Amino acid sequence: MQDILLTIDTGTIDWSRAQFALTAIYHWLFVPLTLGLAVVMGICETIYYRKREEFWKETAKFWQKLFGINFAMGVATGIILEFEFGTNWSNYSWLVGDIFGAPLAIEGIVAFFMESTFVAVMFFGWKKVSAGFHLASTWLTGLGATISAWWILVANAWMQHPVGCEFNADTMRYEMTSFWQVALSPSAVSKFFHTVISSWIIGAVFVVAVCCWYLLKKRHQQLSRQSIRIASVVGLVASLGAAMTGHISGQDVAKTQPMKLAAMEALYTGGTSQPLTMVALVHPFGQDDYATQDEPMAKLALPNFLSLMATNTLDGYVPGINDLLNGYTRPDGTREPSAEEKMAHGRQALAALKAFRQARADGDESGAQRHLATFRQYQQYIGYGYVSDRSQLVPNVFLNFWAFRTMVGVGCLLILFFGLVAVLAFRVPFLSVFSRRLLAALGLMDEAYADVHGATRMPRWLCWMAIVMLPLAYIASESGWLVAEMGRQPWTIQDVLPTWAAVSDLSSGSVLVTFVLFLLLFTTMLGVEINIMLKQIRRGPEV
Repeated sequence: MQDILLTIDTGTIDWSRAQFALTAIYHWLFVPLTLGLAVVMGICETIYYRKREEFWKETAKFWQKLFGINFAMGVATGIILEFEFGTNWSNYSWLVGDIFGAPLAIEGIVAFFMESTFVAVMFFGWKKVSAGFHLASTWLTGLGATISAWWILVANAWMQHPVGCEFNADTMRYEMTSFWQVALSPSAVSKFFHTVISSWIIGAVFVVAVCCWYLLKKRHQQLSRQSIRIASVVGLVASLGAAMTGHISGQDVAKTQPMKLAAMEALYTGGTSQPLTMVALVHPFGQDDYATQDEPMAKLALPNFLSLMATNTLDGYVPGINDLLNGYTRPDGTREPSAEEKMAHGRQALAALKAFRQARADGDESGAQRHLATFRQYQQYIGYGYVSDRSQLVPNVFLNFWAFRTMVGVGCLLILFFGLVAVLAFRVPFLSVFSRRLLAALGLMDEAYADVHGATRMPRWLCWMAIVMLPLAYIASESGWLVAEMGRQPWTIQDVLPTWAAVSDLSSGSVLVTFVLFLLLFTTMLGVEINIMLKQIRRGPEV
């Protein structure tokens, strides 16, 4: 099997990765808005249920319409994404299908059917079911989407940090030994909360942007004022929550994927009391020769903050790229092997596995057990047996470094944005007066803002900023996924299976054709969705 896998055309690997990345990027344009709008529309309908004012019913229905348009597109791209595991990554699916397939099956059987059932009640049950049952259906639709995200993220987290499994040398497949270790691993929990909470930000920014557009056009101003209040609170809470869960996720990365953290920080030589780099002149090329690489020539950093982020101590040890490639000694005295040692151990594991199967075929049980013991000794390095050069073990530093800073930078901007919007929307005593005086002193506040019956006041520049923040929030969200997936390269499964050993044995030409077809299809779908959404927004709510 090893010889067959290593003779696969490199073009097939590259185009398969490109096609999967294309599908994932397009799919993630729809998912966060679905999860975020679910919260906003649920809050609006809850207020309607308590107050029984027709205004809140129509407000909830308006956001539900936009939710429905986006939901349909997300389902379509998500189904294609899951099919690609079987078409483009069949070696991966065959090797770990017993584990990876379980959360995806639960997602399809439980969460997806839950979403499908209650979304129908939500859209068509206003006059057919009680107000309480309809409210429950709205929240259960959002809960179903969130549960769906949970199981997908469990599967992804397992690829980042495989737990609860064991390799069966007889079947040549990984088998699940503990469902709960897979479902509730620290990586899965931190990834779920960070991803879902960051999705609420997208929904909140979308609502504020739409409402600010209405304010600029002097349309639907009551809906805009009230929806901005709801979205500003959701967005502020979610932005702060994303920062906290991001810190937890970063610590998990430091423990389980130190090379990813080193690439994110462009950290070539690590040590104790490491600074957190704000910006740096990271070389965009020169990925191959890491032995001669040193820290970026110029950078702005916060002393000790990387150690604090990674270890919760100011003097914690953080390994760099060269440390991980050359081998290093951990603070507890244990030694981490070099890349060459891991590669040698991996080849020993593969050779022992091949010898085990041959001994079994020859009826030599004692020899088979001897080879199996050797395999178990080096099994943790099996993925490195497919690696031919140490440079293959290093992710793209330039891409990961700037994608991470894009995500964090826009995240900090969003905290300030939602804080200001919330202060102006609720007219918080003292804070509202202080913010207005400060904005006036800076020349940013004038009389050309939306002001209806003395309620929510939003400067025109802030309304335009809200519209600009929408694509920025999406860029930050996609950047987070770039770090998560590109940061673990070359691994399909961390330390177990590199991409070139996971891909299907297809011709690069056939994958290229499907890539182009998917590019045209997804771009068309995105254009259609944007067109429908804009028409619905221009039409506005029925109030």
